[in-house]
Amino acid sequence: MDKTAALASDILLGIGGENNIQRLENCMTRVRVEVHNDDKLDVTRLKQLPGVSGYVKQGQQHQLIVGPGKAAQVVDAMRALMTGGETVHAVDDAERTKAQAKARYKAPMSDALRQLANVFIPLIPAFIASGLITGIINILKRPDIVGDFATQYPNLLGILAIFGSAVFAIMNILVGVNTAKVFGGSLAMGGVMAGILSSPQLAQITLFGEALQPGRGGVIAVLLVVILMCWIEKKLRAVLPGSIELILNPLLTTLITGSVAIVALQPLGGLISEAIAHGASLAIDRGGLLVGAVLSGTFLPLVLTGLHQGMVPIHVELVQAHGYNALLPILSMAGVGQVGAAIAILMKTRNARLKKVIKGALPVGLLGIGEPLIFGVTLPLGKPFLAACLGGAVGGALISYWKVATVITFGISGLPLALTIVTGKVMLYLLGYLVAVIAGFLFTWLLGFNDPEE
Repeated sequence: MDKTAALASDILLGIGGENNIQRLENCMTRVRVEVHNDDKLDVTRLKQLPGVSGYVKQGQQHQLIVGPGKAAQVVDAMRALMTGGETVHAVDDAERTKAQAKARYKAPMSDALRQLANVFIPLIPAFIASGLITGIINILKRPDIVGDFATQYPNLLGILAIFGSAVFAIMNILVGVNTAKVFGGSLAMGGVMAGILSSPQLAQITLFGEALQPGRGGVIAVLLVVILMCWIEKKLRAVLPGSIELILNPLLTTLITGSVAIVALQPLGGLISEAIAHGASLAIDRGGLLVGAVLSGTFLPLVLTGLHQGMVPIHVELVQAHGYNALLPILSMAGVGQVGAAIAILMKTRNARLKKVIKGALPVGLLGIGEPLIFGVTLPLGKPFLAACLGGAVGGALISYWKVATVITFGISGLPLALTIVTGKVMLYLLGYLVAVIAGFLFTWLLGFNDPEE
């Protein structure tokens, strides 16, 4: 049995077997499990498994950090070991009542923010590709690096520009489809609603004395409209006779939702998106060191609570409004502080297992994937997590003061983000990165920590 299959088998045992699984999925770095009975979980055992860097619980979901790429492999291996594949097993009435009671007392915003994040998470690969291609184009356009490449190969740069900008050309459609999927509507209808809001023909229509603006409100307007569409579609499905529901439901849903969208929701989305873009830009431009320090220093606590998911539309709005994102480089310094803290712990600890965890997590931490370091190293030790946040705050303050920006929305951080930084700011970003590492190291060294026994 290979390491992945062995880890999958051990996780299944630790969560109480496949019959205890209610839902199984993964993100980029985590195995995410919802179970019928929490009492059957052996959390201590799960935390100590080789290959598991950390554990965190959000709402009803138990999350095991196993690393980038590994998460999908482990989940696939778990499903292969399960006799029912992805089948969700039934639970008895007592366990179902217990699960419902727990769900009733969730944090008020946890489900909403998780749904919001689920709209955008599937788009991360497209954002990463787009940002890196745009960064490559910026390098190829610089005569001090590649000479007269741009003048010799204009067609190649043109093709690359199409590759890099394609995701933004269909952004609203993708968001519309994903929103419909998350909120239980028809995927095609979600795309249609987004298409209505983006149609160039809107510019030819005057309403209340003003010409309509195609694409106004960006993804915020799309979210509002498609959520309404899903609600209307479900209501109509419940009241329309089955024989005509297939025909009348999409017709009425389109007419009702489209009308409300044009008259009210798109203008409202426009006001919200403009407030977000202008407010975030104003805070960064005028806040300088202080705003950068606060944003970066408090970002990891937001990650622990799940509230950081609400920032995803802000990143998208900034790029749609300005063509660049000044927020992402600041927030990325939060993870950089973890790198410095982890290096300090590696030099001071005598715990062999902790050293092994750090050595395995540091390479991906340098690449911007900080969860193994956070949940496997700094957070369990306490003081190093605070020190890492302080180190990130120092880096974030400098990045904000220098007005460093990236061309990508989200999905990349750490060293790879340097490839997407706007021209003229790359060295400043790398300098901020280095300072955050040093600051995280020094704060951890000064604050110290209780070295765990073997």
